[in-house]
Amino acid sequence: MDEDDDDAIPGLPPGLPFYMTPAGHAAMTEELRRLWSEERPKVVEVVGWAASLGDRSENADYQYGKKRLREIDRRVRFLRKRLERAEVVDPARQTRRDQVFFGATVTFAHLDDREVTVTITGAEEADAGRGAISFLSPVARQLLGKRVGDVVRLRKPGGTEEVEVTAIRYP
Repeated sequence: MDEDDDDAIPGLPPGLPFYMTPAGHAAMTEELRRLWSEERPKVVEVVGWAASLGDRSENADYQYGKKRLREIDRRVRFLRKRLERAEVVDPARQTRRDQVFFGATVTFAHLDDREVTVTITGAEEADAGRGAISFLSPVARQLLGKRVGDVVRLRKPGGTEEVEVTAIRYP
């Protein structure tokens, strides 16, 4: 995926808002600030110093610095595009807390009584290791709109599995 392509969010239909939590938006904004205001100026300084030494073709500081500048600039463009398109949804302001919506933390039980807890977040915030899944993921899509006690058929590579929603929480 080309990070510069604004519509290259996998599974995001054109026109669908790019949902983010306030925490995800703040983290992305901070990353943009840090890259643009702190890291990029330092790299520009190193590249300027390295360029002043003369022969740039064999100057590792210059070569690496230019490569790092391209990486920073690409990430900055990516972050700016995402932030421009972002629609911040604060799960703490959800009034219908009896159903699964964006930002909900959902616990569901498998037939063997094993419980799994996930939080439905924005695509850029998803981190399976922390239990944060994108609202675009198949599991999230199947959970959205459900209530405690609802049985959901989760489609998995090995077939389908029924789970029961046992808890829904919002911050």
